[in-house]
Amino acid sequence: MKSVLVIDAPPMFREYLKEKLSSENVVVEFADGQRDALPRFLSMLPDLVIINIVNAVDDISDFLEKKQADPNGKKIPVIMTGPLIEHEEVSDLVQYGVIKYFTRPIKFDLFFESVGRVLHSAFAIDSTPSVLDMHLNKEIIFIEIAKGLNREKITLLKYKISELIENSGLKLPKLVLMMSDLRLSYVDGLNLDLLLTNILADRKVLRRNIKILSFDPFVSDFIEGHPNYDGIQVVQNLSEVVNSLVSGADASNVQDVISDKILASSGDSDEGSVALRFFADTGTVGETEELTAGQLKIAIIDVDFSVVQYLTRVTETIGEVTVFNGGKEFIEKVQPNQFNLAITGMYMPEVTGLDVLRFLVEKHIDLPVIVYSTIVQKEVIMQTLRLGASSYLVKPQPAQVITQKALEIVNAKR
Repeated sequence: MKSVLVIDAPPMFREYLKEKLSSENVVVEFADGQRDALPRFLSMLPDLVIINIVNAVDDISDFLEKKQADPNGKKIPVIMTGPLIEHEEVSDLVQYGVIKYFTRPIKFDLFFESVGRVLHSAFAIDSTPSVLDMHLNKEIIFIEIAKGLNREKITLLKYKISELIENSGLKLPKLVLMMSDLRLSYVDGLNLDLLLTNILADRKVLRRNIKILSFDPFVSDFIEGHPNYDGIQVVQNLSEVVNSLVSGADASNVQDVISDKILASSGDSDEGSVALRFFADTGTVGETEELTAGQLKIAIIDVDFSVVQYLTRVTETIGEVTVFNGGKEFIEKVQPNQFNLAITGMYMPEVTGLDVLRFLVEKHIDLPVIVYSTIVQKEVIMQTLRLGASSYLVKPQPAQVITQKALEIVNAKR
């Protein structure tokens, strides 16, 4: 069984790492400070060391030198996270077995890709395009979610809420979840359930103190029909939300909360704001323009001739299409960086849609995948998302939905 030693991780990072690594049967141990780190390192000799630099590399230099002096420890790779440092400093770390240095805020999809390569394990990362920001304003926690529900960010949010409550000394936190731009369907029910479960994970968060700003009927129906969320109110007016949460509120006080900087657009410099970052949020270095029709290379994978015909006709409007007659043909012929997107069915002989996803993970082929299927079972949908599917569309879907989802996913990877 693989093992990882994590040194000087802050609470949120620690808990998220523990959950993510443990889900892949990786043994995780933690150490605080150099004195604690060295004996733990020598006793377990892990497969990987993850070090969070609090202020400067010098804070951990003694550990790194003693690690390299140990004949059994010198070959063990190190991944670091920390503040922005000079390129020369990063180069100097190579001599201590440091293979990657991630500048905060960490892009977690790239981070776990590196961890997976060291441990020879495929970490399923949800790459659904999503913007998630959180800010504390006048004792109210405001959370805004746009574009989509990303399971990784939702998991991080659970720890960040607890961290914010503790650091701010909130005894009875009040929370406003703003999802006014989201349009969801029953396929998103699993992620919405995870979101609400994680928000309620801290015992100080009471259902009656949670307000959801949403214009989506699905959200209202979901909350109303779920016994676990009794007391949570869905509203369509921000003033109404704040008015019900601000103690002794008058019109001017409510307006102050609304007009004040509820959510920071750049959480990097605002102490009260949080940016949950992924590589998919910013894209490749030096490339900011979006893909337009004709630039995409799309793989269609299915054995149903009518489905292939329909998907080909739809996606040819936005790119160049290559058809694979089933999963077996696809895994035999696909090459890394050959396509920008794949759309696959589930029921296929020999190699199913799930097998296609597993193959891409095992071969470290970074290819966004939309699963297009009639299957609606919760367990199957969850499995596809865990295996890295970017989206799950239930048949049938109109052409506009398919092309819009395809462009959203591909542009998010830029």
